[in-house]
Amino acid sequence: MKKLLLTFVVACLAVTGISAQTYVQVSDISYTRKTDAYAKERLKLDVYHPTDISDCPVVVWFHGGGLEAGNKEIPQQLKEKGLVVVGVNYRLLPKVTIRETLDDSAEAVAWVFRHISEYGGDPRKIVVSGHSAGGYIAMLLCLNKAWLRAYDTDADDVMMYVPFSGQAVTHYNVRKMQGLSPLQVTIDEYAPIYWVRKDCPPFVLICGDRELELFGRYDENQYLARMMKLVGHQQTYLYELDGHGHGTMVGPSFHILETHLNRMLGRQVNP
Repeated sequence: MKKLLLTFVVACLAVTGISAQTYVQVSDISYTRKTDAYAKERLKLDVYHPTDISDCPVVVWFHGGGLEAGNKEIPQQLKEKGLVVVGVNYRLLPKVTIRETLDDSAEAVAWVFRHISEYGGDPRKIVVSGHSAGGYIAMLLCLNKAWLRAYDTDADDVMMYVPFSGQAVTHYNVRKMQGLSPLQVTIDEYAPIYWVRKDCPPFVLICGDRELELFGRYDENQYLARMMKLVGHQQTYLYELDGHGHGTMVGPSFHILETHLNRMLGRQVNP
């Protein structure tokens, strides 16, 4: 009876695609060479990884919070999927400027390229993602190659960028530090759309319902997608999750991330 039950469980795991691997999380790893007190406190990351397989795809996840709040996290939807997941903290506005926040984020991604093989990850299969402010960071790291170049890392070595509800114009809390209101839109060097280019990795833009999203977020992403295609980028994708607002769009977005990842890896894609 026990043997039959074990066979049934293994069969169910095979059919559903649920991993039978063991996973562990290593927390509060410092990724910075910066020496100021706030950097030492804040610039840490967590690595969640399987214990007995290697060369796994990697998802680097930047948390949301309007660039002013939030903490590193390992999203539940990415667990037990055969992935190495890296949750990153970065310094927050207004204690620092947006330049310092983006520099922190680039330093974290560069750390992942250098060290992720120690945790079973494959540096050739890195996906950079995040929600809201985290999506905005992912967009800028993708489109403005200078941020990662400062750490001797090529933004095009990332396999794919998947921002969830990122802001395509200059972030509203960056504008607040400039004395502007959230609805006073600007496009400057801190706007992802300023840096559209045709030669970046696959770029998967996911937003909630245009009528429910924050500050016209879908419309910004739609414009960004259009400009990316006009400059000749062949792998920009745009999704609108009907019926979902800025917060509730996160859950179903992971299915889109996983679908694109599986396609790139040549794996079976579940509808």
